[in-house]
This record gives sequence, structure tokens and C-alpha cells, in this order.
Amino acid sequence: MKLTTAAQMKELDRQAIEERGIPSLDLMERAAAGVAEAALALLPQRPGKCRGAALCGAGNNGGDGIAAARLLFLKGLKVRAFLVGDYEKLTPDALEETRRLSECGVELERFDPADESQRAWVLGCDVVVDALFGVGLSRPIGAGTPFAAAVDWMNESRAAVVAADIASGVAADTGAVLGRAVRADRTVTFTLPKVGQAVGQGAVLSGNVEVRDIGIPADLVRGLVCRAQTVERDFARAALPPRRADGHKGTFGKVLIIGGAVGYTGAPLLTAAAAVRTGCGLVFLGVPETIWPVEAAKCVSAMPFPLPDKHGRFSPKAKEEILERAAGCDAVALGPGLGRGDGVTELVLDLLREIQQPVVLDADGINALAGHIDVLDARRDRITVLTPHDGEFARIGGDLTGGDLTGGDRVGAARAFGAAHGCVLVLKGHRTLTAAPAGNVLVNTTGNSGLAKGGSGDVLTGIIASMLAQGATAVQAAAVGVWLHGRAGDLAAERLTPYGMTPEDVVSSLPAAIGEIL
Repeated sequence: MKLTTAAQMKELDRQAIEERGIPSLDLMERAAAGVAEAALALLPQRPGKCRGAALCGAGNNGGDGIAAARLLFLKGLKVRAFLVGDYEKLTPDALEETRRLSECGVELERFDPADESQRAWVLGCDVVVDALFGVGLSRPIGAGTPFAAAVDWMNESRAAVVAADIASGVAADTGAVLGRAVRADRTVTFTLPKVGQAVGQGAVLSGNVEVRDIGIPADLVRGLVCRAQTVERDFARAALPPRRADGHKGTFGKVLIIGGAVGYTGAPLLTAAAAVRTGCGLVFLGVPETIWPVEAAKCVSAMPFPLPDKHGRFSPKAKEEILERAAGCDAVALGPGLGRGDGVTELVLDLLREIQQPVVLDADGINALAGHIDVLDARRDRITVLTPHDGEFARIGGDLTGGDLTGGDRVGAARAFGAAHGCVLVLKGHRTLTAAPAGNVLVNTTGNSGLAKGGSGDVLTGIIASMLAQGATAVQAAAVGVWLHGRAGDLAAERLTPYGMTPEDVVSSLPAAIGEIL
């Protein structure tokens, strides 16, 4: 599904109102109806026995909330609506909604952070409508302001919170928290979801996001070009490489995995198992000769072979055999469990310079690029997929200033890196991102906290390499790989909980995840 920016939504609204002649008040009424319906669905009992509140700003988002308060009142709720801001700043549409509310016998009250009766009402409600800010908020909500108090009251309330369009305090374009933000149980967003509702803290604070059609002409929505979109079941189904009925093991690709070191014997095994479980025809696993007996004893479907090493890690002398093996394969996974050291870094950089096949670079393979990003740049004419977490991303020059799960522009940072270095970047984390060299970003929608365990990334590397070997494009391989990884994790969590699941359980759940999109 397309993910829009605040500027794009404002332009859609303008086109609908100014060019298509749709009354803005009609759009507001439809938006309010969606919010009110969502609020009614969250009530613990019949509307006549419930209380509600709407906390509204002076802009059109506030108008949505004022109208929603009227609709909830007409359904039987005891409702109070509070204006957090100045009456003099009410937009014309919000002012009209205030008049309509008053005609029903409910007055828009001025919000007073010091009024204990107001606070008691909000904290004791069954449902609260958050309509403080729309998607245009761009500066932090200052501490000690009435807006901050309103946000705090909603977060302290026992009520179910329904956000109108976006949870107040969430940056629409990045998902960052602007000072503080409402924790919504449900967000009713209008026309299309926003980038900030799919990534960062915004993905957590938005609760369940429901997209409401408010009457923007369909052709305008279809024609909107968005540089970000979500990866969901239909996308994954279309991106999954098909399987020929008359195929053989060579038809379905050959993957070469280079990884492992003393103390890191599990990583390459997980990568190999994931590649096999996702349909790759032949999987070869090159490991340091010191640990080869361990790998050989545990591999059944993949084919391990020993390579020259030094002190339990790869030696640069392994290069020629790796290059020879790579030439006969369709994709190379480089990095799981490599460990660090000058010899390993030298080997990785040499391999990246010379391997012509698509490469999936992970873990210490990525760390080898620190200070050597020119080696990645030199692969612009070849396929390279990087799968860093935030720390690895920062080491190779990714700009995540403030960009952990509490803030920053992860989408922008991923987009900039992929475009600057001509690679496909898989930025791992909550709502993993796949950034294409052209600047498009795909946001994953599967996965859970049980994937936050050592070894999960190795599984992902194997899946992506398998998809590449079977003929998927780099972007398809990365995006469907991330989706399958997350969906397998969800299936594992359903059986074992996020606490008890392991990366091995994710691997064993991959066939079921694939089965859902066949």
C-alpha cells in the first residue's frame, strides 16, 4: 500500500477542493464519521452508558474531532469536547462544526490544564478522540503547554484512544516523536496511510491503523506517486520466484555461503538452512577448515567444504577457491559469523572487488566496509544487498542521527544510502526497510520481538540469497525475503511465544509462511 507524506496529502486535499469542487466541509464530515464509527466499536458497553471526550485543536484536524463529538452525542454518548487552543484561530470549517455541535446542546469548552473536573472527565472516559494536530505538525510539543497536558491526559486515561488522521505528536513523514505523543489504540487515517504510521515510534503509537475513504477522487489517489509503500501479502506473493513443474536442482539456483569462525559456528548453518528451506536447489557452505568438522556433522541438505584459515578465521589464501566456487553459483552470501580481523577484512574487500555474482553482505561482511565504502561504490554495475542493523549501518556511514526507534528519519537515511552507493539496503529493525538505488523504500509489515535474538539476521541472509539465486530481482529478493522472515517469525511466536522461539524455529516455519502466499 502507498505511504504518503504530509505535503502529498495537503496537495490531494487542495486538488479535491479547488480543482474538483468538493466542499471541504463534506470531507470533514466523512472523516468525522470514520472516527466516530471507530470510537463506537471500542466502547465496552452500549453507547447510552458510556462517556466520551474529544480533545481538539483549532485547525481542520480539530474540526474532525468536533464533528466526531457531535456524531457520538447523537449516538447516545455523554460527550464533552475541549478546544486546546484559541477560539479566534478556529478554521472556518472547524467553526462551522462548533456551531453544529452547539445546536445539539453540547458546547465546545476551552481546555484548562488546571481544571480538575476536566481532567477527571478525560481520565474516566470510555473513549477519547485525539484531534489536536493533523499531519502538518513539524515542531515539538513543548513541555508545560496546554497541548502537552492534553497529550498526557489522554495517555493517562483509562479510555480507548482514537486518533483522527494521526496520533498527535507523531511526525507524519518519519514516525519520530515530536517532544511527546499520544498512544492511540486506533488511528483512523484519511485516504492513504502516512509514512510515519508505518515506521519508527509512529508504527507503535498509532495502534491499529484504519484507512478511511473521505471522498478524494479515486483517480487523484491512483495517480499519486509515492516513494514509500508497505510490503504485504499480495506484494510478497507477486515477488516470490515461480517454480517450474519440470525444473531440477540446477533450475532453482545455486547459493554459495561464506561464513563462520571459531565461536561462530551456528551463523552459517542458519543461513544455509534458510536457503534450503526457501527453495534453493543447491546450497554450498564454505567455512574455515578448523570448524569444518562441526559444520559437516550438522549439515544435511547443504554441502559444506573447508577453506584455508588462520587462528580459526578465514585466511586471505581462501580467496581463489571462493572466487572459483562463486563463478559457478547464482548468488553469494558473505558475512555470517565471519568474525573480525585484518585478514578477514582484506578477504572480504577482495571478494567484493572480484565477485561478479549478486552478493548478500551481512554482519562482519558489512563491518569490513567501514573506511572502505569505495569498494561498495565500485560494485554499482553488480547486485549488492546489504542487511545492516543500526550499529552496522552507522559504521559504514549511514546517517541515523536520532534515528533509533525513538526518532529520526530512518526512511530518509535508508533511501539516501541506497541511492548514494548503488546498492539495495535492508535496514533491519522494527518495520525493516528495503531501500532501492532508485530511491524507493519498501516497509515490511511482518515480524515480532521474538526475532530480536542472535541468529535471526543469519536466517534473513539465507532467505534473500535463495530468492536471488531463484531469479528474483534484488529489490524483490530483499523485500519478499524480509516479509517471509517476519511471517515465519510470527508463526513461530504463535506456537512458542516471542520469548521461547529461536532462529531455528523461524527456519522451520518458513515452509508454512511460503504456503500462505502460493
